[in-house]
Amino acid sequence: MGFLRASLALVFLVLLSAPRGVDAQPADAPCRSLTFEGDPFTVCAARQGDVTRLSLRRADGKPYRRLPVLKNDLGEAAGKVRFAMNAGMYDLRNAPIGLYVENGYQLRAINRRDGFGNFHLKPNGVFWVGHDGKAHVMATDAYVAQKPKPAWATQSGPMLVVGGKLHHTFAHDGPSRHIRNGVGVNAAGDALFVISDAPVSFGKLARLFRDELKVANALYFDGAVSSLWAPSLDRLDAGSDLGPLVVVTSP
Repeated sequence: MGFLRASLALVFLVLLSAPRGVDAQPADAPCRSLTFEGDPFTVCAARQGDVTRLSLRRADGKPYRRLPVLKNDLGEAAGKVRFAMNAGMYDLRNAPIGLYVENGYQLRAINRRDGFGNFHLKPNGVFWVGHDGKAHVMATDAYVAQKPKPAWATQSGPMLVVGGKLHHTFAHDGPSRHIRNGVGVNAAGDALFVISDAPVSFGKLARLFRDELKVANALYFDGAVSSLWAPSLDRLDAGSDLGPLVVVTSP
């Protein structure tokens, strides 16, 4: 009985020491499940050494629109994909409505106009990757002031977190609920891509980045159409037309 009591005590201590809100998964897996404030999310990390790029059109010039089309076009190279996700808002032609830079070429200029919809809920922002492979998230005005020369960039909006503060228009847990996704970069330089696995508010998604992932700046990508391809999770979302895609591969 003494051995049994000691074993049970050890199990109890292990459970207490487990990370709160995070489901058990291999430490090197690019994507993991996480529960935050009662709702499920998937978090995928692009770490140092991973290759992060953006993709919009197929070889024939037509937009990918859906992740299974991207997977099919990649052929054998699909085996190097760690994950892929929609990465910015788009028009009826599935073209970006804001800044878009692909492999060093600017295909769409920065958009600072006022208007309706989430993209124009200022401040909006830019996710960009330098030629050194480092990822960044910053508000649009800060991006314009800094004038970086990105290898890859996509503009979306609104910013979820700016300088450690939630976007000033967000309610704590507002009535608008959608499957939503976004990105932030932590202090270690990892780009953290998040998609909710249940409909959530802007406020909850923003708090996840700030309070759970410790991200000072985070950008909203989209809602309702948010999609993820995560081979390690055997997941390939296929239900929505998309615009720009972010693709993270092994070297």
